[in-house]
Order: sequence, then C-alpha cells, then structure tokens
Amino acid sequence: MKLGARIFKTGLAVMLSLYLAIWLELDPPMFAALAAAIAVQPSLYRTFQTILEQIQANLIGAILAVIFVMTFGHDPFVVGLVVVLAISIILKVKLEPTTIPLAIVTVIIIMESPATDFIQFAAGRFALILLGVVAAFIINLLFIPPKYETKLYHKISKATEDINQWTMLHIRHAADHRSLKSDLNRLEEQVLKLENLYLLYKEERNYFMKNKYGKARKVVLYRQMIVATKKALFVLKNLERRSEELNLMAEDTHKKFEKQLHYLTTYHDRILLRYVGKAHSSHSDELVLKMNKGKEELMSYYIGLQNHSCIDYNQWLHLLPAVSQMIEYQEQLEHLNHLVDSFFTYHQEENEVKIQERDDE
Repeated sequence: MKLGARIFKTGLAVMLSLYLAIWLELDPPMFAALAAAIAVQPSLYRTFQTILEQIQANLIGAILAVIFVMTFGHDPFVVGLVVVLAISIILKVKLEPTTIPLAIVTVIIIMESPATDFIQFAAGRFALILLGVVAAFIINLLFIPPKYETKLYHKISKATEDINQWTMLHIRHAADHRSLKSDLNRLEEQVLKLENLYLLYKEERNYFMKNKYGKARKVVLYRQMIVATKKALFVLKNLERRSEELNLMAEDTHKKFEKQLHYLTTYHDRILLRYVGKAHSSHSDELVLKMNKGKEELMSYYIGLQNHSCIDYNQWLHLLPAVSQMIEYQEQLEHLNHLVDSFFTYHQEENEVKIQERDDE
C-alpha cells in the first residue's frame, strides 16, 4: 500500500490543529482536528478556496445555531430544523457542497453547548472549527507541495503508450479481442483521471511573473497532449468496433492502414519524448514527411476502392469513420508538435521543463 502526499498532509494538519488548540487553551481540541481533516484539499489553490468557503458556510451555521438556541432552545427538533435551513442557505448562495458536512458539525457542536454561558461556549466551538481549517491551509502551504506537472506528464505518456501498443497489436491481428475490449474500459477511466489531474495542475497558481507566463504556455501544451491522447483512444475504439471489416480487407489495403498507424503512433511518442529532451526534432521532421506521404497515399487508395470489386460498398462505408479518425489524429498531433516547437523556440528564458523521473506506482 502506497501512502500519498494527501494522507500525510491530513495527518500533519490534524496534529497541528491539536497542538494549536492545546496551546490556545481551546477545549475540546478534537473539534479542531475534525475540521482540519475535512478541510485538507489536494492542492494549495483548492485549500485556499476551501478556507474562504468554509468560513462562510460555518458562519451561516453558527449564526443560525445561536439564533435558534436563544429563541427555541436545544430541542432535537430544533437542531434538525437548523441543519435543514443551513444546508438550504449554503446551496442558495452557491457555496461548494463540500462545505456542508463541516457546517453541519458546527451547528451540532454549538447547539449542544450548555445553556449557561452559551454565547461564550458557542464562540469557543466556532473558533476551534476555524482553527482546524486554518491548520489545513498552513500544512498545504508549507509541506509536501504537489508535483502535478511531473505526474501529469508521466500519466499522459503511460496512457499514450498503452493505447498505441494496443493499436498496433490490433491492426497486426496480434491482439486478444477479449483483453482489448476489457482494457478499453480501463483506458477510458485513465483518460478521465488525466482530465482531473490536468484541472489540479491548471488551478495551481504562480506568484512570480516569470513562472506565470511559462505556466500559462504549459497549460495550453498539456491540454493539447490530453486532446491527442483522447484522439488516439478514439482511433483504437473505431478500429476495435470494425474488427470484422478490417479482417476482410485485402492485404494491400491492410498494409497501408498498418503503415500509416505505425507512423502516427511513432510520431506521437516522439513528440512526448521531445518535450522532455529525449528526442531530436530532426528525426521528427523526417517522420512527418513519411506520415504526410502515407496519408496522401492512404486517402487516394481508399477513395479509389469505393467502386472496386475487391471490397463491398457497405464495408467501404463502414470503414470510412476509422480513416477519418486517423486523419483527425494526425491533425491533433501536428498541432501538438507546433506547440512544442513554439515552446522551445520562443521565450526560452521563461519556458522551463521540470519533469522528474517517474516513481513506480
């Protein structure tokens, strides 16, 4: 079992909140620890957003709790009513639903305070909740900064590698059909996780002007990397759906499909390697010429097959989307290659790639 950074940060936040509560002589410290555990987020930016929204949500809960206790008392029916009202108001003012659990905890803790010195007890409980939220923010600010760029690049690279391997195995009739169909679900989930990780990377803020513009260019570049990977997956899914037609193709036709897919997948891998300095652009230029020539040959050949006796028209029509996806895949790769070229050609003093070696997961 691998323990991630967020697990350690949650433990550190709980520990810090307990120490701060004890130091400030706020009882019971466990309320601060509970708030800290809930408030920890996967990124600094999200923690900052959380602390602002948690303060607002907890203020709503605390104010409602104080008003209703002083007006109607501590009856369980009143507590339930306040919880319903707090949730309704939080949703109405469009705060994140993730703030609701802690706001409910605040309501219950305050409304269960003793009747004597109620305001003092309520203020102390509310202070404990805020202390926990602040502790979570401090830990995210100071400890174990997330390395989203490294994670994002390696996960894109791994997903692309898996997709391209399946594509070449499938077009060469070397893939096990059941295994491929099963792995397509995993690959789709992998691409969804890439989207989520990309959002975390995009949300991370830079506070220095030099890093700010370089980060903005990387955000565009990584977005295109994911688009190209998704397009590669679309190509594979199209080929898998048309397995029967592919198997019935004439050998010459099949060879042209295989050759062009080899160029596309190799080009994709080469672009990703170029980004981290593991491949030269000169080799990619030679591959682009072969790929463009292959596209022209494939299109001319495939159009010429339309009325050819060696292939049924319905079969030809059914394979057309696969050819279309291959062309779109190439266009996305060309755009990605252009972005990589621009990244290393212009603003070199601002653009810096910091990709560490992949950890075994």
